[in-house]
Amino acid sequence: MKNSFKALLLALLLVLSAVFCAGCNKEENEDPQSSDLSLSDTKNGESDEGFSVWDGAKYTEDTEVGDGAVTVKIEVAAEEKSITVTVHTDADNLGAALIENDLVSGDESEYGLYIKFVNGMEADYDKDGTYWSLSKDGEYLMTGADSTPIADGEHYELTRTKG
Repeated sequence: MKNSFKALLLALLLVLSAVFCAGCNKEENEDPQSSDLSLSDTKNGESDEGFSVWDGAKYTEDTEVGDGAVTVKIEVAAEEKSITVTVHTDADNLGAALIENDLVSGDESEYGLYIKFVNGMEADYDKDGTYWSLSKDGEYLMTGADSTPIADGEHYELTRTKG
């Protein structure tokens, strides 16, 4: 029992020191994706400090990116807000179109790309139970982004979801 209490106290101290030192020695223009503490470590999308996952977003209004013959619209939704990013590309699949325009990043797995960041906003199931769901015209896809072929005029949604 004593060891469990010590372990709990140590874990609490580590968390508190990380919270209090989150801004220590940080560069002003540091990449938000490289931070150990993320704005997405929140309850229902908002932290106790009032931060929003949108605070780290690359785009906060509808925008167009890329060059190419194929145009797809990507609705990015998190918390109570959404924007539409119109992507122009020559890529054959959704994942490649999103990656080449720096709209998503994540981890490679045996199943393909596991998207953790969309538009600079993080969703990490292991950290806070959130993930990015992928749908097309409101219907969940049974394929990952990098195995989803695209065609001109299609509409996709990437939604930050709490699981």
